[in-house]
Amino acid sequence: MQIASEATANLHTISSLDIQTRPLNNSQDILRIVPGLVIAQHAGGGKAEQIFLRGFDIDHGTDIRITADGMPVNMVSHAHGQGYADLHFLIPELVRGVDFSKGNYDATAGDFATAGHVNFNTPTALSQSMVKLEAGMFDTYRAVGAFDLLGDAAKARNQNAWLASEYSFSNSYFDSPQNFTRFNLMGKYSGLIGDNQSITASFSTFRSRWDHSGQIPLRAINDGSITRFGAIDDTEGGETSRSNLNLVFMKNLGNRTFLKNQVYFVKYDFELYSNFTFFLEDPINGDQIRQKESRNIIGYNGSWNKEATIGGKRLTTEAGLQIRFDEVDDVELSRSKNRRETLENLALGDVQEGNAGLYVNSTLELTRRWKLNAGLRYDQFYFSYVNALLPNYKHETAMKGVASPKLNLYFDATESVRLYANSGIGFHSNDTRVVVAQQGREILPRAFGVEAGILFKPLPSLLLNASVWRLDLEQEFVYVGDAGVVEPSGKTQREGIDFSARWQLAKWLYADVDLNLTKPRAKGEPKGADYIPLAPTSTSIGGLTAQAKNGLYGSLRYRYIGDRPANEDNSTVATGQFVVDALVGFKKRNYEITLSVQNLLDEEYNDAQFDTESRLQGELEPVTELHFTPGAPFFLKGGVSYFF
Repeated sequence: MQIASEATANLHTISSLDIQTRPLNNSQDILRIVPGLVIAQHAGGGKAEQIFLRGFDIDHGTDIRITADGMPVNMVSHAHGQGYADLHFLIPELVRGVDFSKGNYDATAGDFATAGHVNFNTPTALSQSMVKLEAGMFDTYRAVGAFDLLGDAAKARNQNAWLASEYSFSNSYFDSPQNFTRFNLMGKYSGLIGDNQSITASFSTFRSRWDHSGQIPLRAINDGSITRFGAIDDTEGGETSRSNLNLVFMKNLGNRTFLKNQVYFVKYDFELYSNFTFFLEDPINGDQIRQKESRNIIGYNGSWNKEATIGGKRLTTEAGLQIRFDEVDDVELSRSKNRRETLENLALGDVQEGNAGLYVNSTLELTRRWKLNAGLRYDQFYFSYVNALLPNYKHETAMKGVASPKLNLYFDATESVRLYANSGIGFHSNDTRVVVAQQGREILPRAFGVEAGILFKPLPSLLLNASVWRLDLEQEFVYVGDAGVVEPSGKTQREGIDFSARWQLAKWLYADVDLNLTKPRAKGEPKGADYIPLAPTSTSIGGLTAQAKNGLYGSLRYRYIGDRPANEDNSTVATGQFVVDALVGFKKRNYEITLSVQNLLDEEYNDAQFDTESRLQGELEPVTELHFTPGAPFFLKGGVSYFF
């Protein structure tokens, strides 16, 4: 295999085979396949997972840009946190591939693309229709159907359409039943219009509802009040829904030029009940809060792509325009009781936020071995907030723009060795409610990134990749849930080493490993008090994947995150985890049988962890200590699929 440097040299792809050979409960779990990325769940199966990547505790999406078929997944100025990214509206069997890039070196990716960006792709056509049934421990059940609507005759005319649906239910492994339900419906049509034009139209809708047990304090387990899977407030929970309409029009203009236009509309609702501190603020009613919003998003993505020759040198160029407008009604933070009674409104108002991004990205083949990629992006933001709790109407607005240049260089030393150097400036936006309060000052902090690495193929069956990188942020953001704001917390610096290997041990056996080491630090703080809470310092994933000619396949995988500071002076430590998962399957033309195990070794580990001040009922003084959500125990699930 020859290593080649193209315009997409920073972009990597997770194949459908990688996805199919991993134990998955939902599309969010696919993020675990991205090298160096770790997720943690801490509020039942319906809430978006907490994300860790490149020394970031990204919360639910502050520093990673996530899209699905080009539509944004991150929610700006969200009721539960800036950049909140919920992928549960995708059916995992309908994810055909995932493109990802770490760092901020791509001009096509704007807001939130500091640690990296990820795009999920769904298929234009189904090779077969299918029905799938799954059942597992802890009252877990799932049904999936995906149906080709037009048949082979239409495919021969380049016309394709499919419809898919999913229903999931689980009580999960907690002492209090989670009563988790999720319903998904997805559909897509694609076809040619004449000889040089195509259109793709898709829609999807999903709704999820759940109860959850939330984070629990160590002291409650140590004194026997609850078990590891117990709860202090088991009335936490929520419900959410999202509906999408997506239309893509592509036209071949000839002379190696094509045009792409995409328009989309998203209708989104969210309601979440949480209790982080129990009885700290209100010893009588407790500290439960409600976060709620209703949102409409309308957007446009347009790009012009051209391949040309200048002075005998190949030049590929992409220029694009991305527009997004969010209208969010009744963004709410309230004190509540038992998910029934509203005690006090802490924040309530309407948000409007617009973002227009213009970019150009070009790659020039300097010589047969050297290639240069340069990009420039400019984003303009409009922020608007009307606070419904003020006695008099007040419409607060702010505008701000930011430029993001990129420069990347690739050198193919041989057919088996590529050296590369990447650099770029990116940014992440802040919550509109904070932006207008600061009158637009210091609200689009930039991220300065550099990276150098090597791709090396010493054997036809072995591919190695190693890089060193650094990322400096002008401002870190920390979400404060009980205040409903995102607080700036100063400048930060992250330095790291990434290493990955892909090795085909035999025609039917593959091995892979990804190792990521990072040193994250806050700038301007005394040594020893400059740790970034929950920022991972070491992560790794890897394992074996087998696929035999007779239809038998399987995988044995591990995922690891090391101990990391839970506070600024590292006096409290969030403990690491090493979890092994396994899957075995047998697939023939018309049927498939799978058996998967998550946490094969039944490891007792903490998933999401926080250093939190709280007070239990009856305690005279609050206590600050580690609060956590327990990781899933041994979980066995089986499935049967029928193809037709």
